[in-house]
Amino acid sequence: MPHSLSELAQAQAAIRRKLLAAAHLAKPARARNGQALPRAFHLTDPARTPDILRIARRLPRGFGVIWRHFGAADRLATGRALARICRQRGLVLLVSADPALAARIGAAGVHWPEARLTGARSRHHIETASAHSAAAIARAARLGVDAVIVSAVFPSQSPSAGKPLGPVKFRQLARAARLPVYALGGLNAHNAARAMSHAAGWAAIDGVLDGWGG
Repeated sequence: MPHSLSELAQAQAAIRRKLLAAAHLAKPARARNGQALPRAFHLTDPARTPDILRIARRLPRGFGVIWRHFGAADRLATGRALARICRQRGLVLLVSADPALAARIGAAGVHWPEARLTGARSRHHIETASAHSAAAIARAARLGVDAVIVSAVFPSQSPSAGKPLGPVKFRQLARAARLPVYALGGLNAHNAARAMSHAAGWAAIDGVLDGWGG
């Protein structure tokens, strides 16, 4: 482990380089409205990313942020501040399961948990969805979602993570899918590149914090 601020900065820089290199291995993808999709997403978590504004200010241009506010009382004020930072830094902001809030703050679109994905999709904003199986990926494609985020690819500390698919199974799912597919779950600087064949990119919580947090 790093023992000084200088060593910590060097370690984080190395993590960032590896994660960005993995993102560049992904195949470019676009939403139905023609907007380029990010090659990397940061998923927020109230416990692990309590200061999402600070993290957003550090993320590279072109990254995506999936903001999961989970009904926080200050979500409108925080959302407006987050949207402003994302516009300034060229980040693609999606709000989880809350299209009304996404519209109020001017986000780029909405991310849907697998269980909450229903009905027809808007063609004016980006919409992504979580998926945990080939059937869920196919259903999202039928509903017109722009991309799916598939998990868990690697062993994850997340309480909701199931048995990991492994990079081989994930690559098979991504190759067969009729829409862009992102890898989520245990993604970090050491393994992200292994999942990028046929993928549109990766998504992470702790992996991003390792490189851009602190």
